[in-house]
Amino acid sequence: MVTVTTSVLDTSSVVPPRPAAPASAGGFGGRAVERAGLTALLIATAVLYLWNITINGMGNQFYAGAAWAGSKSWEALLFGSLDPANFITVDKPPVSQWVMGLSGRIFGFSSASMLIPQALMAVAAVALLYGAVRRVSNSHHAGLLAGAALALTPVAALMFRFNNPDAVMVLLMMAAAYATVRALQHASTLWIVLAGAALGFAFLAKMLEGLMVLPALGLAYLIAAPNPIRTRIVQLFGALVALLVASGWYVLVTLWWPASSRPYLAGSTDNNFMNLVLGYNGFARVLGRNHGGGGGGHAQTPPAHAAAQLPAGHPGFGGFGGQVRGVERLFSGEFGVEIGWLLPAALLAFVLVLISRGRAPRTDLMRAAAIVFGGWMIIDGAVLSYMNGMVHPYYCLSIAPAVAGMFALGIREMWTRRETLFGRLGAAALLAVTGVWSFVLLQRNSGWYPELRWAILIVTLLAAVLVAIPWTHRAHRRFAAAVLTVGLLGGLSGAAAYSVATVATAHSGGGPTVGPAQADGHGDWGQAQANPQLTALLQKTNSTWAAAVNGSSSAAGLELQSGKAVMAIGGFSGSDPTPTLAEFQADVKAGKIGYYAVQSNGRGQGNGSFDSRTDTTGTADRSATGGARTQRSQTADPARMPGGSGGFGRNQHTDITNWVTATFTPQQVGNATVYNLSGYLG
Repeated sequence: MVTVTTSVLDTSSVVPPRPAAPASAGGFGGRAVERAGLTALLIATAVLYLWNITINGMGNQFYAGAAWAGSKSWEALLFGSLDPANFITVDKPPVSQWVMGLSGRIFGFSSASMLIPQALMAVAAVALLYGAVRRVSNSHHAGLLAGAALALTPVAALMFRFNNPDAVMVLLMMAAAYATVRALQHASTLWIVLAGAALGFAFLAKMLEGLMVLPALGLAYLIAAPNPIRTRIVQLFGALVALLVASGWYVLVTLWWPASSRPYLAGSTDNNFMNLVLGYNGFARVLGRNHGGGGGGHAQTPPAHAAAQLPAGHPGFGGFGGQVRGVERLFSGEFGVEIGWLLPAALLAFVLVLISRGRAPRTDLMRAAAIVFGGWMIIDGAVLSYMNGMVHPYYCLSIAPAVAGMFALGIREMWTRRETLFGRLGAAALLAVTGVWSFVLLQRNSGWYPELRWAILIVTLLAAVLVAIPWTHRAHRRFAAAVLTVGLLGGLSGAAAYSVATVATAHSGGGPTVGPAQADGHGDWGQAQANPQLTALLQKTNSTWAAAVNGSSSAAGLELQSGKAVMAIGGFSGSDPTPTLAEFQADVKAGKIGYYAVQSNGRGQGNGSFDSRTDTTGTADRSATGGARTQRSQTADPARMPGGSGGFGRNQHTDITNWVTATFTPQQVGNATVYNLSGYLG
């Protein structure tokens, strides 16, 4: 894992109002040492994140199916289609699929070609965070601390080794923050425009979530850039134009490309990209209006058995039904162990830096950086905390660079003020808060290495006491620096241990979680169960779509198993208004669909196909949403669900299912009931 082996901060007690640019002195004692430290940090990050990365297999099959499709079809790559025949897209913009699909085209599609680019994005994000903190603090060691803190954040170790869109989104958000820091140094139009362009592509990764850093960046530049206010406003307008250009071209492509010859935009109610942005993936998600039902409803509550997979000691199934809403969300349950390790200290650091820099000039870079990272952390964190819709705990990756950066800036600022009581007590408080909160988080999983939490608590509190002492002699100051370094290493140990445990554990499905492996799995709901007989049957087909199934996750699973395109009726949750019965019948008549796969009870496969029924123990399923949607009991037999045990949502295409079952003869193929659609004349 990543470690910091030198004093975290230099020994200067002078606080310049505007830190100088990084030194350019050559020789082994200057930039050479810095480069060696940065290289070691990046290599350690790469080793940690690339280690046995294929343990995660296809990760989230939903996105893996789209990456596979993109490796087979340029049009599928452009739109982020779930299948190479371009029936429907995934429910997000395609930037993540561009990266993984292109990698598959170049190297051949596999788990490695899909996931290695994700891990390399982590290395790039760590490098950018190091560079931003290094520039504003004029401290190589503060940059190393920030980069190491990000690399050792458990949610980063989880999601930068997974195939969800969050990795590329956060990298682009960090790139925008870095560009803003560069712009702040010299009021650079070029760099602030580049920041806007980076945010435009972050929007094309996960829409509005990618823009959560924008208010903090704009405010920091408006306040602190060293040029007249009118010029700052014009430059920010230029950044906004760059954002609109970087994101808007794709929106125009979806609007100008004839809808009849491109895939349906999943999650929208009218096949319109902006409907997806403002509704399903926008305000509906924040306000809690995307829990399924009508078109575009993204039913995100997992099956009941998924809740049972939550690791012991992670109270509350974070992100779903039992999760708290409010300020405590980011500190409790699964959120707490994914992002919470340094969060209290980072919030304290934000306050301490603002107080410390209260009388600095308007253009002070350290205060501006606190606005960048602190504002990013608070604004984005507030949205995550109060979202009333579906919230996966791993969404908190979006604030991981901000938390790490703000923590490092707080340590650096307090260390430069160590000649004052405020500086010493501030540094001691940051260490103590980190150690105590790590102890609390580890206590929630008390059976896992219990000695670790006590070691962290003792080391950090002892270091805090020693740092608070006013050391006067030079040798004593070096001792204080060593104590601070040890305290920080102790404070990072809890997060590091959870990150290493996360890397060592296989993750798959729609709800991956961090920490040590659990006997019941790690959030692998939404994964298709293997059906070798059905796979062999589909591999023999030559039709446009080898099969049609209800729901995207089921379709993606069959695609990955068979290497054939599969039509996902109704999109992710089975509720997207495509295809109509008439369209489906026309495709069947034209010989474009080989088979229709259903469950043994005659309903559509996978997503959107749960009815109240009696499970294998004779216990009736109960509705999880007051009758709007029902789920299988956790004791139900997954073998009855050929599309996997993770489907959810309400089936809006029963007319298709009813027509198929009334028109064609069923046959049992493995654990699936299949209808051969060939030969239909209408």
